[in-house]
Amino acid sequence: MATLTVSPAPHFQSPVTTRHLMNDVLIALSPAVLVSLLFYGWNALMLLAVSVATCLLCEFLIERYLRHREVPSYSATILTGVLLALNLPPAASWWIAFIGGIAAIAIAKMCFGGLGQNIFNPAIFGRVFLLVSFPVAMTTWAAPAGWLGVDAFSGATPLAAVSEGLRQGIPASQIIAEGGLSGWKALFAMAGGSVGEISALALIAGFVYLLVRRVIRPTIPLTILGTVALLTTIFWLINPDKFTGPVFNLLSGGLLLGAIFMATDYVTSPMTTVGMIIYGVIIGVMTVLIRYFGAYPEGVSFAILIANMTVPLLNKYCKPKRFAA
Repeated sequence: MATLTVSPAPHFQSPVTTRHLMNDVLIALSPAVLVSLLFYGWNALMLLAVSVATCLLCEFLIERYLRHREVPSYSATILTGVLLALNLPPAASWWIAFIGGIAAIAIAKMCFGGLGQNIFNPAIFGRVFLLVSFPVAMTTWAAPAGWLGVDAFSGATPLAAVSEGLRQGIPASQIIAEGGLSGWKALFAMAGGSVGEISALALIAGFVYLLVRRVIRPTIPLTILGTVALLTTIFWLINPDKFTGPVFNLLSGGLLLGAIFMATDYVTSPMTTVGMIIYGVIIGVMTVLIRYFGAYPEGVSFAILIANMTVPLLNKYCKPKRFAA
């Protein structure tokens, strides 16, 4: 008689591991990283190095000396460090990346139990923590100067420039035309903004790679972008002098970076298709409302953090039908 082996689920196992998935995301981010290094030079490289090193060291120390175990996956930690660096101003000092890395890993990730347990996306949490704690350092932008470095100045991102101009009563179309802030320009290079916002085309290339590799599903990014496009089109048609159009909003700021690489995080996003759609709509709506009516010209990070809080409820109430139910 054959021996029946009984083991706990899952009974079907995949060779795809967390390390493989995170490595694919890192490869998808490589065009954005390379373009940022080309435009912002050594300072962008320094931010990447400090951010990644801080995240790795912080997680290692907590896992080894507080939890007394090995780090489950260094690839996920490296990805957090890269995403955090891409969300920082290119003229930021090294200590900004250092503090942000500690906040991302020690507070947003390890306080909730480590890999797979965190409620908030660690990289976004680190950025928002820095923005609230050090608003001047996090809003000092830079003109790209290639490998020679960056020229820091207290300027404005395209979104901030439009917001400031609207407060002065200047029509949105005039601000965009006079400032050379065309949304199409952001496809190739849009000066002003975080390190990873320099080229929308580089981020879209990463998105295509992730879809081809089936690392992510298109549901969340397309829902976010579709919601933003729909709402901004409605507002723009109502009053084009007060509200910017859909192309400008889709290609400017951190919308693509957030929608493609951070809102799709496996741990902090819903598991079902219905949940993903609701989640994406929440992010899209919150982004538009903050951009148009909030105190900050950019609302993607806050929108994703708010949506992260809804994920447990979405996973609970947006369940698929049980088989044969």
